[in-house]
Amino acid sequence: MSRSRSRFGAHVGGGYTMVELVVVCAVLVILAAVALPTAKHSIKRGKEIELRQALRQMRNAIDEFKRYSDAGLIAVELGTDGYPSELEILVEGIEVVGQIDKSVRFLRRIPVDPMTGEAEWGLRSFQDDFDSDSWGGENVFDVYSLSEGVGLDAVPYQEW
Repeated sequence: MSRSRSRFGAHVGGGYTMVELVVVCAVLVILAAVALPTAKHSIKRGKEIELRQALRQMRNAIDEFKRYSDAGLIAVELGTDGYPSELEILVEGIEVVGQIDKSVRFLRRIPVDPMTGEAEWGLRSFQDDFDSDSWGGENVFDVYSLSEGVGLDAVPYQEW
């Protein structure tokens, strides 16, 4: 039985050669090597976007609380300088001065830190140093991530 040959002498319908399979495998390995770091960076970038949104949301809520207290719409606790005494007050709500059974909430819930997976945040009070990593306990002036990681911009998450 003879196989038909093409005009170049190769067998027709014989399947792939070993060289073709090796080339295809090499191309797939190269594509995977390029795609893997890109996928890792995109996942980390997504978490960083979530972290920025959570920090912005909590900082806006703290600022709104301060505006309400400065305007005299909510009672100011002694020693807090008009800032919330703890982060949970933003979720629980606080009564509006001069109105019966009316309270205002500044957050629906405390966001989860996407870097740690916990709803735990580092806190700074108005009396603390700007780069302090311990909370004085007087009030909540600022929040930061407790993650030890470093962002794609080479800035530690705790400094965001």
